Amino acid sequence: MFGPEFEKRVDELVAKYPEPRGALLPVLWEAQRAKGWIDTEVEVWIAERLGTSASQVHGVVSFYTMYKQRPMGKYHVQVCTTLSCMLRGSDELVDHLQSKLGIKPGEVSEDGRFSLVRVECLGSCGTAPMLQLNDDFHEDLTHDAVDQLLDGLP
Repeated sequence: MFGPEFEKRVDELVAKYPEPRGALLPVLWEAQRAKGWIDTEVEVWIAERLGTSASQVHGVVSFYTMYKQRPMGKYHVQVCTTLSCMLRGSDELVDHLQSKLGIKPGEVSEDGRFSLVRVECLGSCGTAPMLQLNDDFHEDLTHDAVDQLLDGLP
């Protein structure tokens, strides 16, 4: 699907597991790194390669927020809105981000620079409110801290 180098990396991942299906999460990561997101075509390819069903692969992709099901911005902002974060201001944080970025949750900015989503628990309840920017956690956030974070991006 992505060429021989990609398939070699997938083969190396699969070889680490007693059952090919055990490699599902790392193979999904590899596919997302290659394409930027996981679509139906990728799900079908992975299912065939790992000997499982496309619905099983889709179930995993749709369960975990780390897998993107459509193109996202260069900077993917995920705001935790579970109870601990909500009690400490995540709803207001989302409102602030909507105003600052000019997009609503689930949208990508016109320039493709930012995407914004609400997500369930990111496992940082004691340092709420928090967000994940691409792969990095940012905790104990205020509106000023978010502004400094985003304004400092290249």
